[in-house]
Amino acid sequence: MTNPKMTDKVRAGNGFIAALDQSGGSTPKALKLYGVDESEYSGDDQMFDMIHAMRSRIMTAPAFTGAKVVGAILFEQTMDRTVDGVPTAAYLWDKKGVVPFLKIDKGLEDEANGVQLMKPMPDLDALLARAVKAGIFGTKERSVVNSANPAGIRAVVAQQFAVGEQVLAHGLMPILEPEVNIKSKDRAESETILRDEILAHLDKLADGKQVMLKLSIPVTPNHYKPLIDHPKVLKVVALSGGFSRDDANAHLAKNNGMIASFSRALSEGLSAQQSDAEFNAKLATAIDSIHAASIT
Repeated sequence: MTNPKMTDKVRAGNGFIAALDQSGGSTPKALKLYGVDESEYSGDDQMFDMIHAMRSRIMTAPAFTGAKVVGAILFEQTMDRTVDGVPTAAYLWDKKGVVPFLKIDKGLEDEANGVQLMKPMPDLDALLARAVKAGIFGTKERSVVNSANPAGIRAVVAQQFAVGEQVLAHGLMPILEPEVNIKSKDRAESETILRDEILAHLDKLADGKQVMLKLSIPVTPNHYKPLIDHPKVLKVVALSGGFSRDDANAHLAKNNGMIASFSRALSEGLSAQQSDAEFNAKLATAIDSIHAASIT
């Protein structure tokens, strides 16, 4: 059973969800953008220590509160660690009023039929049980659509909903993330096929169940309005997908009822070399702008 106070917070959507879930594959790039070169750490343990220090700095910043940040998506190791001596999920909710989510996918398969499905997750039930124990509200799982291949998109959506059902069985709220590559040549066509496939699956979802959706900002504003308005969707959130923060905010603001769930666009301009005052001011500016785009 999901936490009703957290559900209400997400449903109200007065803000955005911070994506702090870079995995082992994407962490070196995230650290480099943060001003930490690969020569400054050795091995995965030190790398994950460095990225946790960055995430902790973001979470403990004065502007990072539930007033404008609705939720935060965590990497598994972040859930297992502490912030200011408190388990991360508990810190976010109890100290900051921010709803904690967990990234559960194990990365992407090689492309087939114009899409990349998620790799198998044989230990998912054990991970979901740990997430419940840690006070996590929901999960997030990502696959990618690179071209408007109906069979490929159908497979992506079917896999997303199958994993979503597994998440729901543990009393957690799934964020299904079938990302459409913003650089694909037939992006608009992919988005139409994707929307219609998702609607078909939502209509089959049992009464009383809800999911969340994390989608690329569409080519046509309000293209996903039927999903946003669907009774079996708690909230639709947007990924930045490679857009700069300013561009992502500008595109998002044209979509009513869709809120941000940005990663790179949130941390853009933050640096390990900044003083706490500089860092906190930069982050506050980012939070203000993403919040404004989300509630427009």
